[in-house]
Amino acid sequence: MTLHGKHIVLGITGSIAAYKAAVLTRLLIKKGAEVQIVITPAGKAFITPVTLSALSGKPVISEFFASADGTWHSHVDLGLWADAMIVAPATASTIGKMANGIADNMLVTTYLSMKAPVFVAPAMDLDMYRHPVTQRNLQLLKSDNVHIIEPTVGELASHLEGKGRMEEPENIVAILENFFTQRDILLGKKILITAGPTYERIDPVRFIGNFSTGKMGYAIAEECAARGAEVTLISGPTALSVTHPGIRLIKVESANEMYEAAIDIFPRMDAAILSAAVADYRPEHTADEKMKRTEGKNISITLIPNPDIAAALGKMKKPGQLLIGFALETTDEEENAQKKLEKKNMDYIILNSLKDEGAGFGYDTNKITILSRNGEKKTFGLKTKKEVANDIIEHTLIPFFEEKKETGS
Repeated sequence: MTLHGKHIVLGITGSIAAYKAAVLTRLLIKKGAEVQIVITPAGKAFITPVTLSALSGKPVISEFFASADGTWHSHVDLGLWADAMIVAPATASTIGKMANGIADNMLVTTYLSMKAPVFVAPAMDLDMYRHPVTQRNLQLLKSDNVHIIEPTVGELASHLEGKGRMEEPENIVAILENFFTQRDILLGKKILITAGPTYERIDPVRFIGNFSTGKMGYAIAEECAARGAEVTLISGPTALSVTHPGIRLIKVESANEMYEAAIDIFPRMDAAILSAAVADYRPEHTADEKMKRTEGKNISITLIPNPDIAAALGKMKKPGQLLIGFALETTDEEENAQKKLEKKNMDYIILNSLKDEGAGFGYDTNKITILSRNGEKKTFGLKTKKEVANDIIEHTLIPFFEEKKETGS
């Protein structure tokens, strides 16, 4: 069973839908999960801790201290123990607190300490659900990689009537099982990612570069590592840092340094995602000393080509390896990206355009189109780079490794 042995923290809030949490607990236990329930004070008005404790086999946590002996309930320990956290039902009030870091109860402090994936199943009336404040808070949670479980609509309910109802427990369990199934696909896979710009030195204080911040590549690296992959991140100069212990960070400065690192590492990898904005050219000569300004005199710099990392890895690629590239275009976007994909022997290419507002260098958002070698195309709207990273993984790495698993290759 997919959930066998999984540690699940189930958060319950003050909603009439709290009765569904009892069914959800029973289903999770039946699937082999170990469930620790954390309930808000308002939640206890709708379902009793005694009932929930009997179903989960564990004392229900509600307060920071146990009333009997003053024992401290450690939200930090819960965050480390859990394989996933589900907040179901999640009221508008709790969603707002989670989105804005208002840690005034045990449930929200547990969420803020959670290292595992978090799932939220909203439960409220339609007007509250559709209110701009609620929608803003849900977007804030999504930007923090929280999975929002939107309710499905029953046969007798219209589209609008279904919105705001907590999703049925059976469907929540199915979503969780599907998540862990896909998450396990990357477990132990070795993935190389390049990120950020490269700096090509003119002299000790000046360089040729670009506006890349590395945010996209770092987001992909964090998401891959969160799914159990062994990630090697080759990064050009950025102000970013990695947080997941499963990421090995190699810092480089120039295109040549990134090239040498990539061709050395790639043969041992299952996949590579090349999101770095590598300089195509570098100065032919680099001055040893700072170049002085001379009034009225022009300076010419001769540029020579840098090695093509994507093309080199494409030539090295063996059966069973996956190669994904990026293309930032300003004209004839899809045509140029498709040519690049085929010329450099890549399996997928991620296209983004500087014409799209909110996409490209420096933003926390991006808008992409995924083109595949077999001619398929998937276009996505503007999303946070964390969400884009998830889309890239779901539509490139997951199907590739699923196919490998099915064929036994």
